[in-house]
Amino acid sequence: MILLLSISLLALSPCQQATYRPNILLLFADDQRADTIAAWGNQHIRTPHIDSLVRKGMSFRANYTFGSNSGAVCIPSRAMLMSGRTWLDLPNDLKDAKLLPETLRQAGYTTFATGKWHNGTASLTRAFPSAKSIFLGGMADHTQTPIADIVDGKLVNQRVASKFSSEEFADQVIGFLNSHKEADPFFCYAAFTAPHDPRNPPEEFRKPYYQNRPPLPPNFLPQHPFNNGICKNVRDENLLGYPRDAKLLSDQLCEYYGLISHLDGQVGRILNALEKSGKAKNTLVIYAADSGLALGSHGLLGKQSLYEHSMRCPLIIAGPGVPPNTTTQSFTYLLDLYPTLCQIAKTKSPENLAGHSLQSLWTDPKAKLRPNLFMPFQNLMRSINDGRHKLIVYPQINRRQLFDLQADPHETTDLITDTRQAINLASLQALLAAEQKAYGDKQPLQVTNPQNGVIRYDDFDRKADQWQPRWIIEKYFPKP
Repeated sequence: MILLLSISLLALSPCQQATYRPNILLLFADDQRADTIAAWGNQHIRTPHIDSLVRKGMSFRANYTFGSNSGAVCIPSRAMLMSGRTWLDLPNDLKDAKLLPETLRQAGYTTFATGKWHNGTASLTRAFPSAKSIFLGGMADHTQTPIADIVDGKLVNQRVASKFSSEEFADQVIGFLNSHKEADPFFCYAAFTAPHDPRNPPEEFRKPYYQNRPPLPPNFLPQHPFNNGICKNVRDENLLGYPRDAKLLSDQLCEYYGLISHLDGQVGRILNALEKSGKAKNTLVIYAADSGLALGSHGLLGKQSLYEHSMRCPLIIAGPGVPPNTTTQSFTYLLDLYPTLCQIAKTKSPENLAGHSLQSLWTDPKAKLRPNLFMPFQNLMRSINDGRHKLIVYPQINRRQLFDLQADPHETTDLITDTRQAINLASLQALLAAEQKAYGDKQPLQVTNPQNGVIRYDDFDRKADQWQPRWIIEKYFPKP
């Protein structure tokens, strides 16, 4: 179907092509690792509806969020998505930024949102004067999500959702698709809170994984070997004890997979409603997530690192003009979606965007959108990836790691002391310095009085946060 539509678009006259603008449906997951999609090679997870988008569209297999200025990576990640700018050039509350839905509305699009917004009420009501079942915050029990609506730019009808979060947000997307009758194209943004913890999917979605367990990550460690500045006694990391118990971690992985499969079912409901509405042929569907997650990789649980499992995240685009069942390994950031959607909407992008339009990759998937991948994380980490080798620098402890991602995609063998890597290391250091200058990053890569990178995990009391359901607290936070 998508191929036929692409051919039909090519048959349009130049005038018709110049004015053609599809609807845009952006489905945005929370904390989903890039390796949790069956069609991308994970044989242990069930994601049939996301898989259908893979078959219909283009997979961006080297897609990342641009680091973070916060342990709550979702805050800057979503800010960068909505602004097209990096966190180095942007406040998390999006003050004074021209937001993507604002630009699309000015271009004649009807905009609508549901789900998570973690960048303040002021930016929300400016971005989406019309929205339903909005969750203002970072996380909540999926069975007790506080939500509200936006009507004429005002927050109203505050309540607790009566359904599981993913079902609630999918309902609102379906309602919008069924009610949108205007001739104007639409931009519909659905920001799910799954698979972010608490990892409490409905029992029927976690039980099959308990019975047929996915393997632990190939880079599983009981604990991270050094102090990166944010790998202990923070909320994400405290969800399991130290060192990591393999059996309990396996349970959490099953629960995480259950959340993803449950979310996938809601994606299926949305795609089915889109098809029934008659709008599918004219709608660009984007599936993405704000960050990855460790879930035992490198002894970590959260996303507060520059390892691949934490910063790499899904991006799939399917719809008019997009080549079906196509993959690109070109380096992309989530913030590239802003200029991409402006180009699709036939409207001018703001001048200060950091991203690049992805449309050139639709005609040449092997092209390089950018030669290197730079990622900064607070003042704690910097990394550069040249397509094969990756250097991570930890300025506060004067430590570095070097990985050959071609031979070692899971980053298990640190080559920093290998003298045979001297040329690669020098090249990466020069690239990192150049990228820092290009992005205006002034963080020194080493300090005069470094902190001690040695770490211990027995000098604090691990406590549960208030959002964890009782059964999770009883299971993972046993009383002594």
